[in-house]
Amino acid sequence: MTNIELALWSFPILLALVFLRAPIALAMIGVGVGGTYLVIGSSMMTLNQLKTLTYGTFSNYSFSIIPLFLLMGQFATLSGMSAALFRAAESFLGHRKGGVAMSAVGACAGFGAICGSSLATAATMGQVALPELRRYGYPGSLATGALAAGGTLGILIPPSVILVIYAILAEQNIEKLFVAALIPGILAAIGYMIAISVWVHWSPNSAAVKDRVPWGQRMKALGQVWPVILIFVSVVGGIYAGIFTPTEAAAVGAAGTGLVALASGQMSWGKLNQAILSTAASSAMIFLIILGAGIYNNFLSLTQLPQTASVWVGDQGFSPWFVLTIVLLMYLVFGCVMDSLSMVLLTVPIIFPIMSVLDFGMSANDFGLWFGILVLIVVEVGLITPPVGMNLFIINSMAKETPIGQTYKGALPFVLTDMVRVVILAAFPPITLWLVWVIDAL
Repeated sequence: MTNIELALWSFPILLALVFLRAPIALAMIGVGVGGTYLVIGSSMMTLNQLKTLTYGTFSNYSFSIIPLFLLMGQFATLSGMSAALFRAAESFLGHRKGGVAMSAVGACAGFGAICGSSLATAATMGQVALPELRRYGYPGSLATGALAAGGTLGILIPPSVILVIYAILAEQNIEKLFVAALIPGILAAIGYMIAISVWVHWSPNSAAVKDRVPWGQRMKALGQVWPVILIFVSVVGGIYAGIFTPTEAAAVGAAGTGLVALASGQMSWGKLNQAILSTAASSAMIFLIILGAGIYNNFLSLTQLPQTASVWVGDQGFSPWFVLTIVLLMYLVFGCVMDSLSMVLLTVPIIFPIMSVLDFGMSANDFGLWFGILVLIVVEVGLITPPVGMNLFIINSMAKETPIGQTYKGALPFVLTDMVRVVILAAFPPITLWLVWVIDAL
């Protein structure tokens, strides 16, 4: 068996392990170690490679941004910002048909600006918004579907942990990726609100509306979310203005949200300890997946599969748009069975070199940003796509009276809006890149 054949056989073996419920990190480590041994033919050299790879991976200073952003999200949850964001959004939208669900989506967008995790955004906003959605008679399918979809904004609206990981893997500029994600993130929130509006239009008795809130109370509610705005501007604005590196900005953001949580009176030694332990557990999980992906991708590099695939695709004369469509469809299929982080770590080192040899009529830097946002969006769709949509499981576990089938049904309109958004952003790259170009020109 040639090395290329060995690499190709590793994919179905890996997927089989995933289907058998093996932890994705351990599956990648097992297949990667076994494959590396078969390529090298020496157990000693294989172990030496693992030692070098492990040290090289975790000595990367850029990865320190991950626990800092996760800690920032933990502090944001403690500080009560999620409730303040929901109240502010509800004061402006609650009197409209479907307005409470729209408020939940808007609050998710705001919380995503200070929390780089989709799962944390979904879980936190679910605790705040689900009781209110129940109180106004929203069906379980719409309530859970809207919150699961809104949670995905946590990985698209910067700061985003997965955006950071993509930037490291594809050697892209983290600052520019954060800026490029803003407009697609806003479009996502608008698309979800449109989906809610269409739902309640087709089912007019599905939800009640709140009384209109006076403008004075609206301004008061809006004034309570100033910490979110301040932290977001400090982190993202500080990065792009060159005041902070991304890692320094993550530290500033974590410290800022920690101070807000302390000032809100929600922080105690017990909750601080819980936040740190939760951050450590999440970081350990992410770093183990990063190691597993590194070992597996190192095996693929030894077989020369990524390089061979890049040359083969370039020689076939395929249309770049045809290849892009196939890649995005592949991500959608993988999203049904794999979590988003594993997908990015597993596929970007293989797919990005292949896509980079194709001519999309833009510079290499612009392509890296645009392609990264498209990948992030389709990965985001995987979070609300049955049967392994993690956001669906999290929200459904909080709404025990709603069958999981109803949650799946409720997510479908939001998946459809995501598909439309992918098509628009793929067809018109300047939508994604415009803000980057404007800031670069200043």
